[in-house]
Amino acid sequence: MTHHQDNPNHEDEDRPAAPPPEGKDADIVHLDAARAGRQPQQPTPDRPDSDDRPTDADGPVVEGEVVRVDRPGPTGDDWRTVLEAKARSRQPIVPLWLRSRAEAVETLRWISLHYLHVAGYQVARLPLYGGRLTARAPRGLLRMVGGVVKWTFDLEGEPVRLAAVQKADPEVYLKLSRQRDSRVRLRVLVSSAALVTLLLASIMTAEQTTTVQWAALAVAIAALGILGKPADRPLINRAVVPSRVEKLTSDIVVRSLAVLGIAGINQAIAKNPKDAIRFVAPITRDGPGWRADIDLPYGVTVADVLDKRKHLSGALRRPLGCIWPEGDSSVHEGRLILWVGDKDLSRTVVKSPLVKASLHDVFKGIPFGCDPRGRAIVVPIIEQNILIGSQPGQGKTASVRVLASGAALDPSAELWIHELKGTGDLDPHEQNCHRYVSGIEDESIAYAADSLALLRKEVMRRAAALKALPADLCPDKKVTRQIADRRSLGLHPLVAVFDECQNLFAHPDYGAKAGEDAEFIIKLGRALGVVLVLATQRPDKDSLPTGISANVTIRFCLRVAGQLENDMILGTSAYKNGIRATVFQPKVDAGIGYLLGATPMPKVVRTAYLDTPATQRIADRAHALRASAGVLGGHALGKTPEQGTPSFDLLADILAVIPPSEAKVWNEVIVDRLAELRPEVYGAWAGLEGGAKTAQLTSALKPYGIKTMQVWGTPEGGGKGTNRIGVARDDLTTTVTHRDRGRGSSAAS
Repeated sequence: MTHHQDNPNHEDEDRPAAPPPEGKDADIVHLDAARAGRQPQQPTPDRPDSDDRPTDADGPVVEGEVVRVDRPGPTGDDWRTVLEAKARSRQPIVPLWLRSRAEAVETLRWISLHYLHVAGYQVARLPLYGGRLTARAPRGLLRMVGGVVKWTFDLEGEPVRLAAVQKADPEVYLKLSRQRDSRVRLRVLVSSAALVTLLLASIMTAEQTTTVQWAALAVAIAALGILGKPADRPLINRAVVPSRVEKLTSDIVVRSLAVLGIAGINQAIAKNPKDAIRFVAPITRDGPGWRADIDLPYGVTVADVLDKRKHLSGALRRPLGCIWPEGDSSVHEGRLILWVGDKDLSRTVVKSPLVKASLHDVFKGIPFGCDPRGRAIVVPIIEQNILIGSQPGQGKTASVRVLASGAALDPSAELWIHELKGTGDLDPHEQNCHRYVSGIEDESIAYAADSLALLRKEVMRRAAALKALPADLCPDKKVTRQIADRRSLGLHPLVAVFDECQNLFAHPDYGAKAGEDAEFIIKLGRALGVVLVLATQRPDKDSLPTGISANVTIRFCLRVAGQLENDMILGTSAYKNGIRATVFQPKVDAGIGYLLGATPMPKVVRTAYLDTPATQRIADRAHALRASAGVLGGHALGKTPEQGTPSFDLLADILAVIPPSEAKVWNEVIVDRLAELRPEVYGAWAGLEGGAKTAQLTSALKPYGIKTMQVWGTPEGGGKGTNRIGVARDDLTTTVTHRDRGRGSSAAS
């Protein structure tokens, strides 16, 4: 193909082209060489940067040429910026396991127990090893005598001398014979001296005590037994059978990632097999497994690998419960931390330290379980609210049992338990509860709703009490251990557990009000020492109000079916970000889930297992602690439960104070009239400020579906007319009529 150069001189456009040189029609140029010689144009002092047109001095211009602007060379980065980037990836001087006192103690404990086991195992088998040495001693004696004879008379050189004879080379044979004679003369003297020394030692030993004789005999037998050891039968048995787990190497990791079928990884490996997957740190042992820190190819995220966890398990030839990939989004979304354990996490039984604990402090958190690397996980309780969700049978109630046991062992913590499944899984702690219910019937649901109403009142009371405390005692306006220990203040930790809470929040009569109360408690009770622990097996918008799921601080999600349930428990976009409780296997991974909010990064956690007998022992110990401290109360002492929801009919009371002649009435007027009707019930409402008084009635009517509106009126004492929030009497009568009809139909059926 011939390329024509555009002439920049316009006056020469019509000039005929010059004929080619004689004997030469065209230049033949190698394209690769021409392309390699291309250089981007540089501005010169003689040519302004604004003039981009090539001149004749620039040489021929090839159409479509691409000029690279990112030419190789120094980037000019500031040296401080480079050092700062390196500092972010500095390896710690002190190993991580030595920074944590608990982890260091556990590591040293494991090492000590390991070598104590090895020593005890070998000591117990000393008689066996002595028998083996004795049996092998004759063979060792023969080997020793034979070896000494061969060495003394230079028999190992016999084949070489025979070879010289066969080759009929007398000169070489004579030379070897002289060498052999010289060696034998010296070696006979050495062997004779050694034999005489051995005989003298035997005579001297015969004159010693019996102990010395037996010791010398034991040493001789041991030496001869070692010489007589068969090559395929070791003398000492292994105290610990070595693991058959294959060491994780970079080649194995790259091979495994390459077969996952991820297009970005495959394309990168095809272009650059060596640098497509970069290891940012050496593969090392991390607990009972191997850890690899990897930068995935550009455009590939950790979520892509999490989707292929089963395939990764097959590629690494390890059980699925040993493969735990996770991301480090603090670096970037392509940073993969691949941890491959020696043991399947689903077969690991985690023992709770609460089983042997005589006392526990909830301000230090509750030991909850361990991560795949065997590190203990502690869940903070104070200033937190906890949401636990899963499919049925995945260990949800067992997780709740651990938290309840930890709270029970702190005498300063008040415990309310509502087990709304009716199976009695939490019955051992009934003796320690201020409020307790177990059941699925309407009475149990009403009791749980009462508890939330009481907790709402308790939060408001605590807010006022905390506000009144002096600044030196409560500088941060939140409950501390010092404040909790002063029981007279009534600001001790209060842990309320609601297991199978979907039965409460989805209830047609109590659900709406209970959801509002729970949301109020979660938002405001956190700093006041009120903690909600909610557990559900049906995480959807009806059984778990969004105001609750959006505001809890700690989430634990065991196996769930899909993305919607996953995000309802773990938060919006959790599934998209690779935090997926759908990866757990039904039944097999019971007790394993994602924990979010309790640690800086989301973690897979195996909860500690407390069976009913172990829970009963903990509960009995907690009861003794509480009894000695004098803090038992409420249900634990057999007292009649306090009611939080009215035993009267709110709508009927409102209709009683609004005559038919008044179509619409202000909220504040209704509250004042209700306080006159039932001062023991509505008196607290009337004592609120004007706006709070209106909001209180609006909130109380909301569960019934009655909406407030702007109502024109004048104050009862007289004054200027104005618009204020109120209700219509017709709305109340319509709601009561429909409700009574529904109750009549249910009774008839």
